[in-house]
Amino acid sequence: MKKSRFSEEKIIKAIQEAEAGRPISELCRELGISEQCFYNWRRRYGGLEVSELRHLKQLELENGRLHRIVAQQALEIDGLRILIGKKW
Repeated sequence: MKKSRFSEEKIIKAIQEAEAGRPISELCRELGISEQCFYNWRRRYGGLEVSELRHLKQLELENGRLHRIVAQQALEIDGLRILIGKKW
């Protein structure tokens, strides 16, 4: 996936400026983005604060770690079932 040239903090700040009443076309021209890009940002990050975004990223990292642990345990359980099921 392509890395954005804007950080999440800058995106949230731009959304907050638009909510404060600044014209979206002027904001998009200043940032060098299309209006469709801005609306995609607003759909994804709308209503979030910077602290909430950081907390969300932390939860996503922890969730990924837990998924890897569960997958590893499932592989170990499957291996043990195969081992026990064999006749010696």
